[in-house]
Amino acid sequence: MTAVDSFRIETEPYYRPVGDEVAVFEAAYQHRLPVMLKGPTGCGKTRFLEYMAWRLRRPLVTVAAHEDMTAADMIGRFLLVPGEMAWHDGPLTLAVRGGAICYVDEIVEARQDTIVIIHPLTDARRMLPLEKKNELVAAHPDFQLTISYNPGYQSAVKDLKESTRQRFVAIDFGYPAPPVEAEIVACESGIDPGRAATLVEFAQRSRNLRGQGLEEGASTRMLIHAGRLMLAGLSPAAAAQAAIVLPLTDDAELREALAAAIAACLG
Repeated sequence: MTAVDSFRIETEPYYRPVGDEVAVFEAAYQHRLPVMLKGPTGCGKTRFLEYMAWRLRRPLVTVAAHEDMTAADMIGRFLLVPGEMAWHDGPLTLAVRGGAICYVDEIVEARQDTIVIIHPLTDARRMLPLEKKNELVAAHPDFQLTISYNPGYQSAVKDLKESTRQRFVAIDFGYPAPPVEAEIVACESGIDPGRAATLVEFAQRSRNLRGQGLEEGASTRMLIHAGRLMLAGLSPAAAAQAAIVLPLTDDAELREALAAAIAACLG
């Protein structure tokens, strides 16, 4: 058993394709091209990659990027063990050596000096320099790099530089068409299709408020959470309030507008 075998996904994750995203990712993986998943929060990017890792029978090593993450957090560092200093691979190095898919989630949250360490892995070199260890690690033939980010949060401070963006094949994600989204919510939460459809109708109204005080409308993930609360016995209005409205905003006027949408859709 290799070090990355514990990262294998043994059971097929539920994923409902909405376009040609499966075919595009498979074609990219065939040539080990790095892939960028673009889309709003909670639209299914991570679930899609879990499904693809299962489908391609590759381990999936996930890194949640954040502003305090250093290059050492990604590639590894020397740590003191009894009697000596020993090198410990970070998640990226582990994936590179073991032929896993490495998924860097919300990469724009990471510092720029951390992001640039992936550059040698995203071109013909397919190498990872470990400067502190004076080692150049050649990527395993099965290694592939995937990143995700939400274009809705782009700013002058937090965005991918062109030198990084142009290294990737991109797949654009959005919220599915209402009938498909209702199907997903029903399947994932366990509620009946009718109630799932009313949650999606409410989500559509909340998304219309984007740019009018809301950075994002209700995500598919939020609808699934609301559905599960309903399955546990909460009323539709109470479930939507707890799973969608309160997490979305603290603004009293927006909450009133969303409550009115709940009343119109869910009763």
